[in-house]
Amino acid sequence: MATRDAGDATDPARDDRANYDYQDDDVARPGLVADLRSRVTGDVRFDEYSRQLYATDASAYEVTPIGVVFPTSTDDVSAVTTYCAERGIPVLPRGGGTSLAGQSVNEAVVLDFTRHMDGLLDFSPENRTARAQPGIVLGELNRALADHDLKFAPDPAWGDKSALGGAIGNNSTGSHSLKYGKTEAYIEECEVVLADGTVTRFGEITMDELRKRADEGGSTDERDLEARIYAEVLRIIEEESDAIRDVFPQLKRNVSGYNLDRLVREGEEGTVNLARLLAGSEGTLAIITEATVRLEPIPETKSIALLTYDSLIDAMADVAPILDHDPSAVEVLDDVLISLARDTEEFHDVVEMLPEGTDSVLLVEFYAKDDEDGREKVAKLRDDREGKSALSAMEAHDEADRARFWKLRKSGLPILLSRTSDAKHISFIEDAAVPPENLPEYVEDFQQVLEDNDTFASFYAHAGPGCLHIRPLVDTKSPTGVNQMEAIADAVTDLVVEYGGSVSGEHGDGRARTQWNRKLYGDHVWGVFRGLKTAFDPDWLLNPGQVCGDVDMTENLRFDPGYGFDSGFDPVLDWDNENGFQGMAELCHGCGGCRGGQETTGGVMCPTYRAADEEITSTRGRANMLRQAMSGSLPEDEAFDVEFMHEVMDLCIGCKGCARDCPSGVDMAKLKAEVEHEHHRRHGASLRDRLFANIDRLSALGSTLAPISNWATKLPGSRFLAEKTVGIASERRLPKFHAESLEDWFEARGPRIPEQDATRRVLLFPDTYTNYNHPEAGMAAVRVLEAAGVHVRIPNDVTASGRPAHSKGFLDRAREQAETNVSALAPFVRDGWDVVVVEPSDAVMFQSDYLDLLPASEESGPSSGQYTEPRSADPEAGGLRTEAERLAANAYGICEYLDAFDFDLPFDGTGSLTYHGHCHQKATKKDGHAVNVLRTAGYEVDALDSGCCGMAGSFGYEAEHYSMSKAVGSILFEQVEASDGTETVAPGASCRTQLGDWQGDEPPHPIEKVADALS
Repeated sequence: MATRDAGDATDPARDDRANYDYQDDDVARPGLVADLRSRVTGDVRFDEYSRQLYATDASAYEVTPIGVVFPTSTDDVSAVTTYCAERGIPVLPRGGGTSLAGQSVNEAVVLDFTRHMDGLLDFSPENRTARAQPGIVLGELNRALADHDLKFAPDPAWGDKSALGGAIGNNSTGSHSLKYGKTEAYIEECEVVLADGTVTRFGEITMDELRKRADEGGSTDERDLEARIYAEVLRIIEEESDAIRDVFPQLKRNVSGYNLDRLVREGEEGTVNLARLLAGSEGTLAIITEATVRLEPIPETKSIALLTYDSLIDAMADVAPILDHDPSAVEVLDDVLISLARDTEEFHDVVEMLPEGTDSVLLVEFYAKDDEDGREKVAKLRDDREGKSALSAMEAHDEADRARFWKLRKSGLPILLSRTSDAKHISFIEDAAVPPENLPEYVEDFQQVLEDNDTFASFYAHAGPGCLHIRPLVDTKSPTGVNQMEAIADAVTDLVVEYGGSVSGEHGDGRARTQWNRKLYGDHVWGVFRGLKTAFDPDWLLNPGQVCGDVDMTENLRFDPGYGFDSGFDPVLDWDNENGFQGMAELCHGCGGCRGGQETTGGVMCPTYRAADEEITSTRGRANMLRQAMSGSLPEDEAFDVEFMHEVMDLCIGCKGCARDCPSGVDMAKLKAEVEHEHHRRHGASLRDRLFANIDRLSALGSTLAPISNWATKLPGSRFLAEKTVGIASERRLPKFHAESLEDWFEARGPRIPEQDATRRVLLFPDTYTNYNHPEAGMAAVRVLEAAGVHVRIPNDVTASGRPAHSKGFLDRAREQAETNVSALAPFVRDGWDVVVVEPSDAVMFQSDYLDLLPASEESGPSSGQYTEPRSADPEAGGLRTEAERLAANAYGICEYLDAFDFDLPFDGTGSLTYHGHCHQKATKKDGHAVNVLRTAGYEVDALDSGCCGMAGSFGYEAEHYSMSKAVGSILFEQVEASDGTETVAPGASCRTQLGDWQGDEPPHPIEKVADALS
């Protein structure tokens, strides 16, 4: 079941999957996997791991599929569909798996288009059209169009992870639907595979042509599938138009049921486009293999007014009048989310901009032809609303200020999704929509429904078109919570019917809302839906149960009353959240934020997914597999099995990017450390893992024996021997050892700034790499600190930081090192000294990881009570945990330290630099300090928005990971090549090693360039 990286560096090879046979109702279907493999060129995977990976999406549901196929062409899709149709096997087309209503999980053969069928096939700037495959991510599509100032207009929140096929299937839209409407409006033509495997194209045709095609084949019984489809479409237009007009809400935001209102409108005008009928069909009518879509110009500029209100109802009452000003977006944020945002470090400063007493805000955005036009539009809105219905108004016109306002609006979802308790804010009725003029009464009634059901929710998002995002807090692990969920949905459906709305204004029907379409549209139109479904899919094999089927919103819940979680071990780290380790293991909600495509470069996570393009290498894939292993979906203790570690956890490189970039804050690096530690306890550890975990001892020996140790690594055959004996890649150059370590150099030199004359006092921690392999960076740090008037010492009685041991899952060893260092450094920190570290990953150990290794108490720490304070703790100082917290607050990376205290240094640096930051710095939001310092020193700096370098400590040295390491690194290399900087700098030792192997020469640490710039 391997997903390995032993092949080409840009496309890591994968082993074949096990040949599982599918059984349904005890009727065996022998040879299913072999049959499919003989018919398609794409991958066919029916192994247990692959099936579990596709059992979830971004919804509250979980359904294990029959298997997964990764088609490479329309022929593959047709072959799979034909085969399955002949045997009565359901088929589910799937994009990025970001659906919120459960429409992309089913007991079916899943077709994942995002791996191979994700190309932009044709682009006509003149005609403003693009033809693309269904697996292309919207963000990638728009990046390809941006040079021509064009875009695919619908902008779902997860557009940078959502696929075009999914956007059509869900009829997606987003914050700017006031201007752009839904996806349906932009579909020109689709190539599709019908339920029987027929390949055809749907596009615009006249009513006369529709009648002609409907009549082809003679009588009803003699018509082929395509002719039956045309016949049913014609019948609906001619016979059901009045019924459809009577029950469909007059609403911009309605994606419930099939898209019959548009069909009827087009029919009345003399032409229909059947491709648009597929919008919102959730893969139940046909499988899209190509789509031609219309494009829109990117607006010249934008302006924003942020209106504040003393109640949510006042804000809702103001929406309809604001729409008279023709905004491009009107977004709301209520008091619940404003309060939560105020309490978070990331959003606190933005919330503090709001006037005192603000309960809710409306973000009103205008598209404008230039800055003056934008300011005029905002001014007119302020004159009309400020001081009347709105308490106040704030403006934003330049890009940075607009981004701050949007950041506040978008703060809501990450906060809601970070809850680790059993009760969660679930998406099951969160995008019901009503006409904007009905919002005040609707919101009041909705709040009463929540109160009647003893829960609450926040109200945020798309107020302009009347589509609020509302996620009630519900515990579906309890029968009470499941009943509560259905009662809320039932009552809210009554509300949207009463107020002329829809049960889904954005996210579709799926498992959450299909059952409510009957109440929304009535029995007759419900029957029309089912007739259309039967015409397209006579045996109901395409994503069965959705839109007009029989799925029940309380079935197939990911967390239900029968759910159980047993980690099978006692965690040793401190899990400071509700439900501890379990809470973190269950935190992933499946949005797919970690699934940045191969061409995506922004942010940190998830490096190995970007290189491999495999679900199992994404944070979502690993988190779901870990949860499923501990909740009974996989065999008992599977999480600690050698195969599980090899297949699921092995390619997590511990970059910590998920801790920053994941909306929920899933910390996969920490989860992996726990699981790997338990794996070592049960199965032992390899010699290589032990060597890397104790690299400080090996490095000290290498330094003592230098230069002999350096000559030894250059002997013919030495690299080959290293690979064959301990598994170190022969392609890698081993680090060079210095006979004079940083500690030796400083001991001989001594401090140059007397303590009594110093501006500050610093202990420069001798991290392993700086001390033995690259002391030049440490020397540069000393020179710069002393130029700033700082008294510097290198501490005695310290050991390695514990980073190597922690990253390899040797948590007992890492804890011992943490205890030693905290005990040694604590007296100095209490006396006002600062601790400064050159290597970023070692600095982060002091700043955060020590707090995981040294829990506050047995009660708040490991459930087993394994941890007890060592005797070296000072009771009068509050114990070792308190000392660790004090150390964390006074520990800095070298550039962070210089930036934080803004020393007045004499600089005259010149030249341009390309800066690549370290993953751990980015994960802890400390990556900007080096850029600030380098610019202060006089350099022009191109700060790359780069992810992991791919070296990741020992990962890139390991033979089986070498090709993956280079594949991850290739994304960084492309960014460096495209940069205008004449020299590259990077603070991380791993990063410099990776860049050095690529460039030939290892780039300097930023502090070395800062030292060079001293006058």
